[in-house]
Amino acid sequence: MTRSCILALLFLPGFLLAEEPGDSNRLFDFAELHYAGYFSPAGRETMSLQGYLVRYYPETNTYLGTREGRVYVHGEQFGVGIIEVGRISDFISVSTEPGTAPETVVDLTDLILTRRSGNCADYAGQYSSDVVDTSRSLSFSGSLSISVSNNTCTFSSNGIPNHDMGQGGAFATPVSAVTQNFMVTATPHQTGSSTALTLEYDNAVLLNGVKVDIFAAACFGVGDGKIGCNNINQPWRYDPMSPLNNFGTDSHNAHTQPSGAYHYHGNPRALFDFSTAVESPVVGFAADGFPIFGTYFDDNGTVRKAESSYRVKSGTRPSGAGNPGGMYDGTYRDDYEFVAGLGDLDACNGMTVDGVYGYYITDAFPWIINCFMGTPDSSFRKGPP
Repeated sequence: MTRSCILALLFLPGFLLAEEPGDSNRLFDFAELHYAGYFSPAGRETMSLQGYLVRYYPETNTYLGTREGRVYVHGEQFGVGIIEVGRISDFISVSTEPGTAPETVVDLTDLILTRRSGNCADYAGQYSSDVVDTSRSLSFSGSLSISVSNNTCTFSSNGIPNHDMGQGGAFATPVSAVTQNFMVTATPHQTGSSTALTLEYDNAVLLNGVKVDIFAAACFGVGDGKIGCNNINQPWRYDPMSPLNNFGTDSHNAHTQPSGAYHYHGNPRALFDFSTAVESPVVGFAADGFPIFGTYFDDNGTVRKAESSYRVKSGTRPSGAGNPGGMYDGTYRDDYEFVAGLGDLDACNGMTVDGVYGYYITDAFPWIINCFMGTPDSSFRKGPP
């Protein structure tokens, strides 16, 4: 099979008109100059195949392609399959129409946030980041757009965070840029009763464009205990944040889904100062529109950590068919019980401070959020498991 046929098979999601070559060729030249270890020899022929513009680099057996303004790589050193790493505009300045100027893009890379507004509309803008998947020494560019219309904020991102990924982790699937769009109401309200988390919905989106997805599809006695537990009523669901479990999360309490989408299960250990008693900023928004704050709040003049009202049950778990037995120790979500007033926060891990209700990141279960006090937007729905 010829190299052109191989390329055509690699880049075959669907036939589209090819990219305009100007920006793509400048992107290819940029990659050859700055990432010669992956893309060499330089100056390879640019080919138009199945709607992509592609260059093949025989010395490293890698492929670099563009389509619809996005950048893709393929090669053993990047992982399995075709991996999206960002937009062309994340790496170079793209052409604009005469008389127009691109909107200012704020660099979020390793940025510590400070704003405490609970209205998502106050964060509208264009954002980017330049980070590394340390497990593969592979650079990624994050992109996030927050727009507002009719009291609704739309978060459009490629799911790449504003910090390096992979440190200390063991991801089952390599990180990949994954386009995602979440809609958040700018005027959330409590419904009077909470809405449970489910496997069908992502839970929140942070201000670096990365989602929060608390539940793992992993339960005692189902498959290998790591995947396949798609029945929300199945007992003994593992908690990925427990140090007794090994879910391959990195130093930011995140790992990947089968699609390569990076997501958090707990404190992202970024976006806010979690090591000092400083009143924490808003770091994101839950699917119901309420803000998510960092760990610290001002308690009548004393800045301290918000405390969860959950505790590990005492005694031993049931044993026998379908039950793990052993002492309650936090391995499973069912190991915990809510005790009103035990800490600062309600059953959903939220409270009202200075008239603003929000969820708080905690050092203990449930870590970020445990239910919704408002109505989650359908844009967070993942579809059937």
